[in-house]
Amino acid sequence: MLEINPGLVVWTAITFLLLAFVLKKFAWKPLLQALEKREEHIHTSIERAEQAKAEAERLLEEHRKQVANAEAEAHNIIKESRALAQKLKSEMEEAAKRQSLMMIEQAKQEIERNKDAALAQLRGEVADLAILAAGKILNETLDANKHRRLVDDVLQSLPKN
Repeated sequence: MLEINPGLVVWTAITFLLLAFVLKKFAWKPLLQALEKREEHIHTSIERAEQAKAEAERLLEEHRKQVANAEAEAHNIIKESRALAQKLKSEMEEAAKRQSLMMIEQAKQEIERNKDAALAQLRGEVADLAILAAGKILNETLDANKHRRLVDDVLQSLPKN
């Protein structure tokens, strides 16, 4: 069934060796060069991808730091704004208190002046009425200046309330 033909084995070996020689001479080096180029290209691509990944991670970390700084700065600005608003509020309240106290004091002084003026006017009218009444009672005209001084002295001795 199976027979080994020595001529066929020799020619097969010669053909194989010839084919190996031709492949080595013309195809093996270009194939190896193409594989080496491909390997180098893949290796370079991997290195670039790793560099890009490292750069992306560095940029991401930098971005995170910037975001954290921006958040901290925004927090500080809000804190300062609140403090400034509170300070302005306190200053405005203090100014309003001072102004109201000043207005109250001015009103008291005005009331006191009006009261003194009214009392002076009232005393003058009372003195005139007293002189008129005394003149009618005595049925004679007395010296008005003398009576005025007398009534003023009496009114001065009275309490001011």
